Amino acid sequence: MEMHQVRYFLAVAEELNFTRAAERCNVAQPSLTRAIKLLEAEFGGPLFHRERANTHLSELGRMVQPHLQQMAEQTEAAKRLAKDFGKLEKVKLRLGVMCTIAPGPLIHLFVTVQERYPGVELEIFDDSADNLHDKLLSGDLEVAIYCRPNQTEDDRIHAMPLFREQMMIAVGPAHRLAQGNAVAVKDLDGERYLQRINCEFIGQAPEFAAQGVHNIPVHRCEREDWLLAMVEAGAGYAFLPEHSVPSYAKVVSRPLVMPEFWRTVSLVTVRGRPHSPAVGALVREAMATRWFGEKAIAAAQAEADGGDPEEAGEDRAGA
Repeated sequence: MEMHQVRYFLAVAEELNFTRAAERCNVAQPSLTRAIKLLEAEFGGPLFHRERANTHLSELGRMVQPHLQQMAEQTEAAKRLAKDFGKLEKVKLRLGVMCTIAPGPLIHLFVTVQERYPGVELEIFDDSADNLHDKLLSGDLEVAIYCRPNQTEDDRIHAMPLFREQMMIAVGPAHRLAQGNAVAVKDLDGERYLQRINCEFIGQAPEFAAQGVHNIPVHRCEREDWLLAMVEAGAGYAFLPEHSVPSYAKVVSRPLVMPEFWRTVSLVTVRGRPHSPAVGALVREAMATRWFGEKAIAAAQAEADGGDPEEAGEDRAGA
């Protein structure tokens, strides 16, 4: 069965006249008649009783009509969706964002996508890096922004680095560690630790144990604003990314050194998976966004290689 046969059948069923149905379908009557006969052969019986002035549906024709009507309507709906999708109209894009990223450049990215592609509806899901990684691979997300420091490289994904930031120690203004320009790992021994539950480095810092540093978390929290409020109150220190300490917070942040800890946040897609035009639009805007005052790392790398950063990012998204 082919869709033009269904269309011809429905036209005859409505017009009850082969000549008018052929004109309506913009096809020669012999071609329409031949298509109906092929459909009847496939169904195993006549769909119409052909009388000179009284063409009407057979019992079989009446039975299959609602099913073929539904098929035609669903096909047209699918075509409309595909057309809107290709033109970035009424397209949903499921984006996962790591919950520990400072909002500044992300908000700029979201607003820019909304302004330039009003037909794209961003569905934003925040979660831990590991959960976003799993959801991306399972197909629950189309694209994600996260980092997984020190994790084994996963060949199933392609990561386009956006920005790099150092991990800091945040303490209250009166804390002894607030006096220097940096905090060495060994200086943390015995200090009260306020743990970010979604910290990317949990369980991945053997350097602490190697230097005989022992900290027992006195508080665990998902919300970094609460954590910073506790730091300000002198309850302990927090270990968090450089840009996650807002300028208005009454805390002191110092880089952790000896050794240093850094994280690189990337825009991540799945290798070999067909991506929608909406993903390409997001990648282009992410490559054009200034991430904490700097070009996206992937865009800067593309420029250094003599390529177009936006086109390079879009190509890599489908790699």
